[in-house]
Amino acid sequence: MEKPLLVTDFLDRARRNYGDHEAVLAVDGTRYTYDELGERADGFAAALQERGVGKGDRVAVLDPNTHYHLEAAYGSHEIGAVHTPLNYRLVESDFEYILNDAGVTAIYADAEYADRIEAIRDTVPTETFITNDADAVEGDWESFDGAIADAGEHERPEMSEDDVVTINYTSGTTGDPKGVCRTHRTETVHAYLISIHQEIRDDDTYLWTLPMFHVNGWGHLYAITGMGARHVCTRGVDAAAVFDRLRNEDVSYFCAAPTVLKMLGDHHDEHGGPVDGGQDVRVATAGAAPPEATIRTVEDEFGWYLKHVYGATETGPLITTSDARRYFDDDSDDRFGVKKTQGFGYLGTEIRVVDENGQDVPEDGQTIGEIVVRGNQVMDGYWEKPEATEEAFNDRISGYYHMGDLAAVNENGMLVIQDRKKDIIISGGENISSLELEDTLFSNDAVGDVAVIPAPSEEWGETPKAFVVPANGDVSSPGTSEADLIDYCRERLASFKVPSQVEFVKQLPKTATGKIQKFELRQQEWEGEERMVGEG
Repeated sequence: MEKPLLVTDFLDRARRNYGDHEAVLAVDGTRYTYDELGERADGFAAALQERGVGKGDRVAVLDPNTHYHLEAAYGSHEIGAVHTPLNYRLVESDFEYILNDAGVTAIYADAEYADRIEAIRDTVPTETFITNDADAVEGDWESFDGAIADAGEHERPEMSEDDVVTINYTSGTTGDPKGVCRTHRTETVHAYLISIHQEIRDDDTYLWTLPMFHVNGWGHLYAITGMGARHVCTRGVDAAAVFDRLRNEDVSYFCAAPTVLKMLGDHHDEHGGPVDGGQDVRVATAGAAPPEATIRTVEDEFGWYLKHVYGATETGPLITTSDARRYFDDDSDDRFGVKKTQGFGYLGTEIRVVDENGQDVPEDGQTIGEIVVRGNQVMDGYWEKPEATEEAFNDRISGYYHMGDLAAVNENGMLVIQDRKKDIIISGGENISSLELEDTLFSNDAVGDVAVIPAPSEEWGETPKAFVVPANGDVSSPGTSEADLIDYCRERLASFKVPSQVEFVKQLPKTATGKIQKFELRQQEWEGEERMVGEG
């Protein structure tokens, strides 16, 4: 028997089985049951339909982890529209590009960020503008609560599991951002997988420290809801607030980049006190390995259980886990060697590390190749970018998504990331394009040549550093300063993309053909580190 896999099933199941149970603790302290969450999503769906939004139309959501994001996402799904979450840390030009590229018809924007959309509304195709506090926003914006209160009934259209249901934009690591198209099927299968590997249960309380916009909160928009667990919302990450929720709301599971875990450790070192209310706590972190000191803090000092996972926007994101408990004892230092790997592939996920000829590297922990993956949680392709899609699935080997990360495979068959193929910097969990930073700096008349690489950062794992050849050729008197160039970037880019360091150099290392050898610069910056990759 075959039943279509649809993301609407997750809220349907929660309403059917947990309707009068708490679904969401809002930022303002309001508590909503699954019946109430469903009614509000229905209202948003009806409001959209009444404004001409239909199946296949893109509906953007710009929101910092509030209950409105959940309601807008599920309301969009109810009418077959395509949920298009936006990174609230971007700047106006980024939003302008994405709204035009996706052809966004309607947008919900939190009042704190709506002014960035208002500034570009005349240059985008968007027609419907909704916010949580219309009185606080300049321009013609509708109230979310008013719209759902006045809405009638909506009609759910026929949907296929192969319909695109979300578009998640990458951070533009190689040029303009690309829209990752995910279908009902890919989202559903991914939610099933994290429900298993992250051990999600109906009595879990999930704390939203991970941005909901980030690959739909790593699929937790769906998995937590479908299992009937509780969502505890936040506006960003505040260490004191995280500990308060852990102590008073029975939080049992959350996700956090290594930099957030370090933030919690530093806060506790300074302020002390209980870290939770005595419940068992699981925490997932992703990407490169967190430092051993961070793992010790989380597990030995706080008493939580750490799961290290790995993936990319294009893959759902999660495709591997180091939660392989038959390979270590919980009280033994053996666990660090396992938890600092990227581990094994998720169920139904085929992970390989291949050389430039597409051949698997030996499991010797030394030979490096590129990670490639096949799985039902992997994207179908990039929005209206067939050439980029073709390249992503057919570079070294046909039919696999190419992750762009270079890794070795140890004797147990676990992945261990060594370096990155693309010029991407991951700082505090955010992807930063070195090319975008270089282009910005090049536009400054005082810059003659520039290369941007990741440099080690204790706080963020890695941070952008720019090597600048002055246009006048004089390193001692370059015609500008480090502070001036940093301010120049800050005026033109999202704050997290701004370089934290600028070093003036007489020349950049180059090949005979003039290509900058960033590898030499990275070697210089990462000398003495365990591997040439950050912890973010």
